[in-house]
Amino acid sequence: MESIKITELVKKYDKVTAVDGINLTIEEGEIFGLLGPNGAGKTTTLMMLSTLLKPTSGTAIVNGFNVVTHPDEVRASIGMVFQDPSSDTLLTGYENLKLHALMYNLPWKSIDKKIDSVLELVDLQKRKFDVVKKYSGGMRRRLEIARGLLHEPKIFFLDEPTLGLDPQTRQHIWEYIRALAKKIRMTIIVTTHYMEEAEKLCSRIGIVDHGKIVALDSPAYLIRSTGGDIVNIKGKNLNLKEIEKLPFVKGIKNVEGKYLISVENAGKNLQHLLGLAGDVEFVEVRSPDLNDVFLFYTGREMREAGEEVSFMQDAMRTS
Repeated sequence: MESIKITELVKKYDKVTAVDGINLTIEEGEIFGLLGPNGAGKTTTLMMLSTLLKPTSGTAIVNGFNVVTHPDEVRASIGMVFQDPSSDTLLTGYENLKLHALMYNLPWKSIDKKIDSVLELVDLQKRKFDVVKKYSGGMRRRLEIARGLLHEPKIFFLDEPTLGLDPQTRQHIWEYIRALAKKIRMTIIVTTHYMEEAEKLCSRIGIVDHGKIVALDSPAYLIRSTGGDIVNIKGKNLNLKEIEKLPFVKGIKNVEGKYLISVENAGKNLQHLLGLAGDVEFVEVRSPDLNDVFLFYTGREMREAGEEVSFMQDAMRTS
C-alpha cells in the first residue's frame, strides 16, 4: 500500500527552482532516505509533503490525502522533526509534550503515560519539569523527536533528526523507530548527513541534486552500481580521455580537484590505469561505500546542514 505518491512535484521561488519535477512512491512501513547536498531540494520537498509549503505544480498524496486540498487530514497523519528547534523554550519539556498531545486530541487518561514513555526513550525523564531554555542543544533535539513520536503518526518526517547527538543516543532512537515502524507499519522519511546511518537503516534511498532525483534504489544496489572499486587520483595533465576508454573503467567523476574512477578489479587493473594516467600526485584505492555513491551522483561532498533551510526561510518571508 502506498503511503506517499509524488507526481511531477515542483516548487519555484521567482526564477529559482528548488524542486524540479520529482516523481516518487513510498510504501507503507518503508524507511526511506532522502539524501543530497545542501540546497538540493530535500527540505523543501519535506515541507511540501507536510503542508507547510504549497507546491508550484504537481501533486503529492500523503496517507491518501492531497496535500493542497486536504491539508488537515495530512497533518493528522504525520509527525515531523525539523532541522531547526521548534519547541517552546519558556515551557518545560513536559508542558511542550502535553500541549502537543492536546493539539492531536490524544485521550486524556493516556497522555501522561505516553509522555513518560517517549521521555524514557530519549533519556529526559529527569529533566521532565525543567524549562527547555535550560536544555542543551542535544537535549532539545531529543525532546523534538519525542514530541514527533508522541501521537504515533502513520508517517514520520525526520529532517536531520540525529544531528548533534552522541552515537549511543542515535542508536537507541533508531532502534525504537525501527521497532515502531514494524509494529504499526509507520512510514519514515529521513534526511541525514550520516551516510552510515542511511546505509544501515533505509530500505531505499533517493539522491536529490538540483531539485531532481538522480539515483533511486536500495543502498546495496546503489553501492554496486558504482561498478567495483574506487580509485581516487589527483595529478597534473591527467590523460582522462584515454582512461575513459579502458574497458574496466565504469565512470569518472571530478570531485573538488580529485577524480573518482570506478574500476572493475582494481587489484588487477590499477597498474594499467596508472600507466596511462600521466603525472599522478596522489592515488587511493578502496571499496565503495554510500558516500562514494553520493559523490559519484552529485560531485560534491556532504557539507554542514543549513543552506537550504536559510534559503527556504528567506523565500517564505518574501512570498
